[in-house]
Amino acid sequence: MTKEINEIIAAYKRAQQKGNKTALATVVYVEGSSYRRPGARMLVEDDGRMTGAISGGCLEGDALRKALLAIHQQQNKLVTYNTLEEDDVEFGVQLGCNGIVHILFEPIDPQDDNNPIALLERSQLFRKETVLVTLFSLHNFHGHQPGTCFFLDEESSYSKIDNAGLDVTVLEDASSVLKAGASSIKEYSAFDLTGFVELLQPPVSLIIIGAGNDVFPLVEMTGVLGWQIIVADGRTTHANVQRFPNVQKLIAGKPEDIIQQLVIDEWTVFLLMTHNYKYDLAMMKLLLQINCRYIGTLGPKKRLERMIEELKKEGIAVTDEQRNMIHGPIGLDIGAEAAEEIALSVLAEIKAVFANREGGFLKNRSVSIHTRNELELQNSSSNGR
Repeated sequence: MTKEINEIIAAYKRAQQKGNKTALATVVYVEGSSYRRPGARMLVEDDGRMTGAISGGCLEGDALRKALLAIHQQQNKLVTYNTLEEDDVEFGVQLGCNGIVHILFEPIDPQDDNNPIALLERSQLFRKETVLVTLFSLHNFHGHQPGTCFFLDEESSYSKIDNAGLDVTVLEDASSVLKAGASSIKEYSAFDLTGFVELLQPPVSLIIIGAGNDVFPLVEMTGVLGWQIIVADGRTTHANVQRFPNVQKLIAGKPEDIIQQLVIDEWTVFLLMTHNYKYDLAMMKLLLQINCRYIGTLGPKKRLERMIEELKKEGIAVTDEQRNMIHGPIGLDIGAEAAEEIALSVLAEIKAVFANREGGFLKNRSVSIHTRNELELQNSSSNGR
């Protein structure tokens, strides 16, 4: 999602330079099944250019017309696409998704320093979690649709909500989402509004220890995902800009020198891929002192077991918690052999770890693909909700 947001921000800036008017389309609420979930966005320019996606391509044509109308009228609009019927005559699209998708269209005012795009850009400035709140009315489509109107991070907040009681309630809900680490849908029945309280997280920072040729497909695929990439190696002949021109950072040096040059947070993952056992062992020793979410080691399981045994002999006992964060051999079991296949396997495993999934076949799931509990409509009689 971070990549899509950054592409939308970049497209908006280009549109400003060209003098194009724009509108932001956001999936704010879904009932049943849908290709994209709440938080999916698309920027529409008045020349028809679109950046991002709100569906698998089925809604974009009609959404373009709705966005242009919002731009022309300079008014937020909520549009509902009902795909429960196989023949969606009303909208002229055949989606077959068996769901109802609510999309909010917001014309962007470049004179407003806190317009939806500006708030999205603010959320991407630092590597920390932020919350955006988008308010809309599911019952009064032709009434006031407040739109993206609230921002919160650990240090600051911004609100354009003009009702003090609602403002306080939204702040409480945004704070709860920031603490819980999951987006939520809130019902503010006293105000005839629903809120998409959205948690935005930084992109994964992938630190690859090793700069051999097998790292090339990893770098390329990671770039497609929009993750941040750092490549480090003890060999300057390998870790250099000629070999890796498109990574965020290159580091050449000993393991202790590399660690000192890194900013490590809960979205940072490590891959040990130098093919140099002693170098990887020294790096592993340092990483065990850090609370990492994921450490992947290239090579057979016996290599990792030998590494852990040697650390134990040095008086460094690997705890069960640390063992759980170490993945060796790295990757999902998809029969990968070539470097490109291994890269696919590894990145899929990292994604599964961050999503708390096992990485099995979707056809074998007995429940919905998308986790519903975080985005169920939540009703409360307190605080006007």
